[in-house]
Amino acid sequence: MACNVVVTRNFDALRGFFVTNVRSHLSSMRRQHSMMLDDRIIPYLQMAGLYHLARLNKSWFQLDEPLVSAFVERWRPETHAFHMLFGEYTITLHDTAYHLGLPIDGQYVSGDLTDFSRFIEGGRPPWVWFEELLGVLPPTNCIDKFTVKCTWFEETFSELPQGADDETVRRYARAYIMMFLSTQLFGDKLGTRLHIRWLPYVARLEDMGQYSWGSAALSWLYRCMCRVANKNVVKLAGPLQLLQSWIFWRFPGFQSDGYDVFHWSLVSRPFSHANYFPFI
Repeated sequence: MACNVVVTRNFDALRGFFVTNVRSHLSSMRRQHSMMLDDRIIPYLQMAGLYHLARLNKSWFQLDEPLVSAFVERWRPETHAFHMLFGEYTITLHDTAYHLGLPIDGQYVSGDLTDFSRFIEGGRPPWVWFEELLGVLPPTNCIDKFTVKCTWFEETFSELPQGADDETVRRYARAYIMMFLSTQLFGDKLGTRLHIRWLPYVARLEDMGQYSWGSAALSWLYRCMCRVANKNVVKLAGPLQLLQSWIFWRFPGFQSDGYDVFHWSLVSRPFSHANYFPFI
């Protein structure tokens, strides 16, 4: 999803939050994939700690680009916080677990784009391992170094066949998770290609829950907002559903209709509200 934003909005309705006009030329990059969330792959998403976010993205997410743009303009890279008239606020790891249901402890997630192949078992070429794990190899016109066209990926794995055996279900689960990570959590500004750096993770689906996906997603969001803080950058990528959900939760006056009907991962836990400290 990409559309230009030119914002002129007064935010004086919320505790004097903004008494200024915000004008920015910011495009958001958030690509909604069209791959079906089949019930047979849900157990693998649950093992990975990604099911809650996948369920939310299936049912709801419409980015309020003017609102997000206004907040990004108040992001300060030197403090990694939003500078408000009444203090500084930031998105924490607790927020990430609270809003997206992602694990925030465990092994680190590597963001290496060029040397990821050293994690490949047996030193096999990356695309050979791709074919072994997903059962198909993209045509050469869809491959560019370590990336594949999202359109080919979606067309190939759009719907899990009826009567599929266990190995086919695992292949489609790997494909769904790779697309999900590439478009919903770690999307880039292009949004048209999928990087196969996720192969070392989906190779062992049962171990994916050992990784701290929440801390990786929050780090990526920080990095994306720091890049946009540069006035020469006009496109925002990353887990924007985390940013907008946090805005809605911390500043209820900005919530869109129907937002409060969705269930957040930690809300149902007895300690969630008592131990929730969103300030810095």
